[in-house]
Amino acid sequence: MADFKELIAGALEQALDSKLKKDEISALLEVPPTPGMGDYAFPCFKLAEILKKKPNKIAFELAEKIFLPDGIAEINPNGPYLNFFVAKDLVAQDTINEIIKQGDVFGKRDFGKGQKIMVEYSGPNSNKPLHLGHLRNNCIGMAISNIFAASGMKVIKANIVNDRGIHICKSMLAYKLFGNKATPESTKEKPDHFVGDYYIMYNKMVEEKPELEKQAYEMLQKWENGDKETKKLWKQMTEWAVQGFKETYEEFGSKFDTWFFESQYYNKAKAILKLGEEKGVFKRNENGALVAELESQGLPDKTVLRTDGTSIYITNDLALTEYKFKHFKLNESIWIVGNEQDLYFRQLFKIFTLLGFKWAKNCIHLSHGMVNLPSGRLKSREGKVVDADDIIKELEDLAAKEIKKRDKKIGEKELAARSRAIGLAAIKFHMLKVAVQKDIMFNPKESISFEGETGPYIQYSYARAKSILTKAGKIKLKKFGFERLIGSEEQKLLKLLANYPEAVKKSLEQLSPHIICQSLIEIAEAFNTFYHKHKVLKAGSEEIKMERLALVQATVQVLKNGLELLDIEAIEKM
Repeated sequence: MADFKELIAGALEQALDSKLKKDEISALLEVPPTPGMGDYAFPCFKLAEILKKKPNKIAFELAEKIFLPDGIAEINPNGPYLNFFVAKDLVAQDTINEIIKQGDVFGKRDFGKGQKIMVEYSGPNSNKPLHLGHLRNNCIGMAISNIFAASGMKVIKANIVNDRGIHICKSMLAYKLFGNKATPESTKEKPDHFVGDYYIMYNKMVEEKPELEKQAYEMLQKWENGDKETKKLWKQMTEWAVQGFKETYEEFGSKFDTWFFESQYYNKAKAILKLGEEKGVFKRNENGALVAELESQGLPDKTVLRTDGTSIYITNDLALTEYKFKHFKLNESIWIVGNEQDLYFRQLFKIFTLLGFKWAKNCIHLSHGMVNLPSGRLKSREGKVVDADDIIKELEDLAAKEIKKRDKKIGEKELAARSRAIGLAAIKFHMLKVAVQKDIMFNPKESISFEGETGPYIQYSYARAKSILTKAGKIKLKKFGFERLIGSEEQKLLKLLANYPEAVKKSLEQLSPHIICQSLIEIAEAFNTFYHKHKVLKAGSEEIKMERLALVQATVQVLKNGLELLDIEAIEKM
């Protein structure tokens, strides 16, 4: 597909006698706010500094001097901007042919080929079920993994289960004291929810019985010393929790290539701890704890081993990260973790740097904002959370109600499949349409709407376009040159379709899928405007009909490709 932006940048470079390089010009090119102002605009403010002239004058002089490349129909100076108009028939022909030719790979590139990257996401604790916050983390992890893969990289999707530590012992202690040998089977409860009930029970009871905190720490010491009874209880409760996680992942569509468990790495950091002491990175404090002294680096000191010799979370990360890079031969490792851990990752990565690990510069924390509800912030210790299973079911139920309004005769099996696809689309798109770094307010009823900036709206637009193609039958493109797709609605849609690969590229560069979401919203809105304004199957002539059908086919392909990157199913009936 012709890159009109690059063609314009090349022509400007030549007209400027290389006073600005092509890549610099390309970075400055903008898309005007309205079609009447052109397809691309070059601001002359930077040139004003170089040429010592007013930007308005520079724009006028360039318009007189520049040699227009093939495909650029018109150039127009407008104040300090130089506006470029692309030939409409060429835009249509080039865009549609390329999308249909590339099909499922349209928007994908191979500039990351040969790179291997690990994306670690989800990271549940084995003392409670997944909650709404985990769903956002999973959405980001799956989408980012897909976007990396679309650039040609080899992606390893990893999940680490935090299955040891004082927080795990709290749920274990509550079960030991008050469980009475109950099981998920005997209580008919999902296993991770069963375990989570005891964590909530502990946090409620410790207020009345503070001695429970001492008992929990004693249990942790027993665990690390290999006490058989403690380990047996831990193994059983961990298995229950992981079984529940896997059921939720299966329903939500989360996939992992490898699983890590903290219990497998917490005691493998001895060599790194010793190295840190030898290099003076780690030192014993007055209480005997091993501490990374980071104040000289502009960060608070960080304990890496408790006074009693028990490990903490960072002890595990020290060993596991080294293992990741060596075993998987990674080029980069990305941790997708909420912004409440920003300081922790700055400390962790700084420790790796001070220890002299070359791969330290290739560690990336993709920090994401929190998920709040209209009722307030989530608090798992108090049981004030929305469990992932509950929110998934709620959205699927809401989707089922909407589907029944439109199709009263739908069968139960089809209803279940369709409501699941729409319900998950509602959650995933709502979680991804906002920049990763920002907090979001999750409103289930707003997310499930078939109108507005929602996943179901994109699915609905796809289904509508697909139904047109189904009614039309096979499309033959070779007979037409697309010179009839010159209406403003058609041209706007074409431009948005052509810009989709750029949205994928920017999502990769910014590590935020919201740019793809915005692209799909704009395409869906433009398609629906085009559809309402122009007849397709009953167009005035066979030529116009076929050209518009080809535009619909290109729209279907791009919407499908974009939804796939967001891990959302494109369905043909709503």
